[in-house]
Amino acid sequence: MAGELTLSPFLSDALVILGAAGIVIPVFARFRITPIIGFILIGVLVGPFGLGSLVERIPWLYYITISDPESLAPFADFGIVLLLFAIGLELSFNRLWQMRRLVFGLGALELLIIGSSFAALFGLTGMLDWTAALALGFALAFSSTAIVLPISGTTTPVGRAALSMLLFEDIMIVPIIFILGALAPNAQGEGWEGLITTLWQGGVVIAVLLIAGRFALPRLFAQAARTKSPELFLSASLLVVIGASLATALVGLSPIVGALIAGLLIAETEYHTEVELIMEPFKGLALGVFLITVGMSINLVEISAQIGAIALAVVGVVTFKALVTGVLLRMMGARRSTAAETGLLMASPSETTLIVLAAATSALVLDQDTARFWQTVTAIGLTITPLLAKLGALLARRVDGAPQLASVDESDEARTIIVGGGRVGRLVADMMQAHAKPYVMLDSNPDLIASAKQDGYRATFGDAARGDALSRLGVETAPAVVLTMDEPVLAQRLVVKLRQTYPDLLIVARARDTDHAAALYRAGASHAVPETLESSLQLSEAVLVDIGVAMGPVIASIHAKRDEFREQLERDGGLSGKPKLRSV
Repeated sequence: MAGELTLSPFLSDALVILGAAGIVIPVFARFRITPIIGFILIGVLVGPFGLGSLVERIPWLYYITISDPESLAPFADFGIVLLLFAIGLELSFNRLWQMRRLVFGLGALELLIIGSSFAALFGLTGMLDWTAALALGFALAFSSTAIVLPISGTTTPVGRAALSMLLFEDIMIVPIIFILGALAPNAQGEGWEGLITTLWQGGVVIAVLLIAGRFALPRLFAQAARTKSPELFLSASLLVVIGASLATALVGLSPIVGALIAGLLIAETEYHTEVELIMEPFKGLALGVFLITVGMSINLVEISAQIGAIALAVVGVVTFKALVTGVLLRMMGARRSTAAETGLLMASPSETTLIVLAAATSALVLDQDTARFWQTVTAIGLTITPLLAKLGALLARRVDGAPQLASVDESDEARTIIVGGGRVGRLVADMMQAHAKPYVMLDSNPDLIASAKQDGYRATFGDAARGDALSRLGVETAPAVVLTMDEPVLAQRLVVKLRQTYPDLLIVARARDTDHAAALYRAGASHAVPETLESSLQLSEAVLVDIGVAMGPVIASIHAKRDEFREQLERDGGLSGKPKLRSV
């Protein structure tokens, strides 16, 4: 009939997802609730076990439900690929090397202890045969990269601990799936041979990516930058992440390994901040698709019929994983607050659990009913992960008495915000006090904050890179924000975020060297002060005075040289002139 609306299943599903994102993100942000829960609930509502089950009786529901859940799986997988790519951008090879003890120590212990303990439980009690027990045990040992890292970040003690365990789990996905194939009832040894082939071919591909990436990526992004075309920059970014993911997938490795390597390689270039910003919307939307697919797998009718067993399984898995992870962190020297918060954050099963369960089922290691039960448990575990994160944060404050943000965030007084409570942050605070200027010091390390408070500084606990910590401290009225931490990548990210949100804000940042200072100027810093430059000027001042030059001319020449370097850095940073600053 003329005028009748007809939509293909793909277009209909795309409109539902975009509509869900347009509703979930602003509504949940309004109430300061993570949108993770909102996307999962949308999946429950519009999925085949929710309103989708009523389409035959109420045809118009077709336009607001997901008609083909399986078609969303590639988009959900792509969301996880982009997430690992973003994690790589936040890291560097040096930082990854520094984390090797945590990745291959803590990460290996966590996976092996939890996986083998679950396997022993299922095997010794006779619930499953030993092959099925091993498959299910290690499946449940995985935690969710897609949900945990957006909550924890990668720079806090909790984020670093979670990242190390999740990286090891991501490395172990492929060996575990191959071993399941080898243990399958009809396996003839292909699994072990396939594993060996994949390992050597994967090693060659990774080596090629590392070598070629170091030479090709700087040239590729430099050419894209010269065009001043955001579309070309985006195309180059997608080309790199998709190409690296396909390369590792073609030899049997997980595509997320290639995505992580691509991110690490770009993190070594000066273009990583721009790439991270341009990829952020795509990562968020694709992650939302993944979370919607998780919600669509939750069958409320099935849950109600087995509510007791499912609830017991969820509580048992979460409790055991939280205890093991927390104890391991304490044994490796982590604070009680970090151990408690990380343990609860990592306690749920993950999207990888669903992958391993599917592989075990296809290999006839697990029967369909058992796999379906634990898939429901996993989906519920993913849904409650943000709630476990909140509970972990509350428990961490009670366990260690971590400083509360509310202790100083209720003042309406305009004050300078000093991000970082270390040596440099304290010196800036001393100068603010000497000139009777109000300030507040912010740091995510509770030890530094507790020590600063004991020494009389106005300090509070919070992570400037996450949530609304700066907003709650009144950044919109602050005369200035001073970034004093010795974390170059984090400093650049904060400068970009602050400059985009507050165009007139005075942002003064500590730089590691002149190259970092130039990068900070490009990111939008009002002033970037390189430590190497200032130490050189102080050395010059000391030697000139001691060999007999008058103090006045020395100080004048030091100021002149500092201004000369600042103008050079601003030129190197791509600024046409000094930024317009708010008068204070």
